[in-house]
Amino acid sequence: MLLSCHLFLMEGLSSAVTVRCFYFPAQQLHTTKSVMQFSQEDFEKAKDQLKLLKQDPGNEVKLRLYALFKQATEGPCNTKKPGMLDFVNKAKWDAWNSLGALPQNRARQKYIELVTGLVSAESSMAETPPGSQPGYETLQITTKDNITTITLNRPKMKNAINTKMYKELLQALEEAAKDDSVITVLTGNGDYYCSGNDLNNFADVPQGGIEEKAKESGNMLKDFVNHFIDFPKPLIAVVNGPAVGISVTLLGLFDIVYASDRATFHTPFGNLGLSPEGCSSYTFPKIMGLAKASEMLLFNKKLTAAEACSQGLVTEVFPDRTFQKEVWTRLKAYANLPRNSLSTSKQLIRSMEKEKLHEVNAEECECLIGRWQSDECLNAIVNFFQKKSKL
Repeated sequence: MLLSCHLFLMEGLSSAVTVRCFYFPAQQLHTTKSVMQFSQEDFEKAKDQLKLLKQDPGNEVKLRLYALFKQATEGPCNTKKPGMLDFVNKAKWDAWNSLGALPQNRARQKYIELVTGLVSAESSMAETPPGSQPGYETLQITTKDNITTITLNRPKMKNAINTKMYKELLQALEEAAKDDSVITVLTGNGDYYCSGNDLNNFADVPQGGIEEKAKESGNMLKDFVNHFIDFPKPLIAVVNGPAVGISVTLLGLFDIVYASDRATFHTPFGNLGLSPEGCSSYTFPKIMGLAKASEMLLFNKKLTAAEACSQGLVTEVFPDRTFQKEVWTRLKAYANLPRNSLSTSKQLIRSMEKEKLHEVNAEECECLIGRWQSDECLNAIVNFFQKKSKL
């Protein structure tokens, strides 16, 4: 969760980027010898289609689109380099400048190809599977065989948690807590389990400025983590791929964590000028010991699935090729156990620490409110987007 990262309302790019089915008919593309050429009409159509996209392709792609658009319409970068703290314009300038002397017609072709690729990828995405509960944009929710499964469903964004997903996860957890299922499972759609917080969460800084946004975000995070602390049923994480940030720190609040052998676990708070969340400042030292927890939370140590298992953060690791089959066989067996017995037993196991966990969560969120407003965090944001803009 980072501040002042509003990338961008850019020329040639919609503010609410996502995509509908679209392609360029073959007759609209003009070829000369063996080299594919695109007309100005194709370029204009690509601009129009980009405005219809519904899924945010991410800051890196948006920077690339911006740079190619500027290069195609104005040629090589010809403006003064913005100041270091002008985050948005600095990132845009770096992206445009990185194209060097790329010819305008070549930039136009690359722009069209990139838009076409975005459209093609989204149009091929699977529709919501049968049985999914309606009303969710960022999640797939299914209840089957006494299991409620909450699937993070922003695969193109590596299941990064944006503000919409935070709100939908709160709703999904509240509904799962009350339904007739025996256990609840959280997993991810695609290659990633979850890449952590979406850096666009702070794109709209309110009139009160960064301080107001930090407090608002802190309150949202506190409520979010409290839902995991208070969840009444067995809660199981099925970590299908890499996990970053909040998706890792929350694992100490789950009852079981199953992971694919290609999963990794990373909490890069030090790199971003931030501090731990998700009660990890308490649960991680308790689970893996102070020294190992410090490696992760202070010094950005990324764990393999095997390392996370040996240190107690993960319950068991499975080969990726058999991961889904083995895990779901177990989950279906667990879901046949008496529902009230499991719920009562969980409450006994967790009740002694609930008050402590709520205290830790409140303290962590208060600390983060300060970190989000710090120079260290802002400088880390600058460095992050500088690296991302070097496409």
